[in-house]
Amino acid sequence: MKGVILAGGLGTRLYPLTKVTNKHLLPVGPKPMIYYPLETLVNAGIEDIMIVTGGNNAGDFLRLLGNGKEFGLKDISYTYQEGEGGIAAALSLAEHFVDGEKVAVMLGDNIIEGSMREAVHRFEEQGKGAKIMLKKVPDPRRFGVPELDGEKVVRILEKPENPPSDFAVIGIYMYDGQVFDFVRTLEPSARGELEITDVNNAYIEQGSMTYEILDGWWADAGTSFESLLRASNLVMKDGAGRPGD
Repeated sequence: MKGVILAGGLGTRLYPLTKVTNKHLLPVGPKPMIYYPLETLVNAGIEDIMIVTGGNNAGDFLRLLGNGKEFGLKDISYTYQEGEGGIAAALSLAEHFVDGEKVAVMLGDNIIEGSMREAVHRFEEQGKGAKIMLKKVPDPRRFGVPELDGEKVVRILEKPENPPSDFAVIGIYMYDGQVFDFVRTLEPSARGELEITDVNNAYIEQGSMTYEILDGWWADAGTSFESLLRASNLVMKDGAGRPGD
């Protein structure tokens, strides 16, 4: 199973910090933001990882992460996204890297407490389809929200006025190789992006979507100065400043 971290975009909501660097290189506690999703994938047993980045500071990722030996990897792959086309568009750049295997996708500004090792293991046993990670939040209208029927995901609504549940779809997704076929069928949304919610709903319509509820805290560190501060506080309170094993 391969891993992809999406770390592109212009980070305009964190301007002027992002005037001089990619937001995923900003500090969260004692480490750059990108370290946390990378360590999460490595701790889940994923050893083959690609970073999708963009903007004017893409070379800084290579200087920071090198070939991945510091994280116990044999190598890290990199690819470059021109502009901003949405999460699904960024993921499409990793198709040749994934090469038909299963893939765990993580947004570069998502930080979790604990491990996703068991979720990855269950997805590997799943056979085909996709898996999303959910977390109960106080303000689901800000996120993609799942409508659930027991163990089944009925649909996902993007930033709904009347959320069908208290859960948010966080930025960790697992897919089989069919994901790129779904991405190719997408049309840009009203905001001009290829939406990952449309990919997830395609798997739901196929009947091959499962979900896991995340234990521990979750921080979406890159959406505002408040979220960056909250993530830093959570990491420092957690002690070691890294996801657990």
